[in-house]
Amino acid sequence: MERIILPRHLVNRILHQAQTSPDAEVCGLITAKQGRPQRCIPVPNVSDQPQRLFAMDPESQIDALRNIREQNEELFGIYHSHPHSAAEPSATDLDQAGYPDALYVIVSLNTKGVLEMRGFRLKDGKAEQVQLEI
Repeated sequence: MERIILPRHLVNRILHQAQTSPDAEVCGLITAKQGRPQRCIPVPNVSDQPQRLFAMDPESQIDALRNIREQNEELFGIYHSHPHSAAEPSATDLDQAGYPDALYVIVSLNTKGVLEMRGFRLKDGKAEQVQLEI
């Protein structure tokens, strides 16, 4: 199983963002420099069903990708939350996975008192879990 190390500050930021939106999915991008995760960039969720789907605001996503390039970083991952389901990719997540080289991070709020964060590689309609370490 592939092992990915995420800095604690990055994990804390993603978890905090998910906690502040308990009824709607949050989403964003994770940047890296030389393959090492650096920061997360929240992107507004413009889905018409945000409680169960995410759709990144196109303009904000383009701005975020431009910012990544300007900072000499690369896109490392894409994250989103599942307020009411497990930290597993949904069929929609698999269908819409447009960046095969990116790490997909899913946070579940559907646990009692503990947030769950899991990472996946999504390719060809399949999910392969990776081991996340802080």
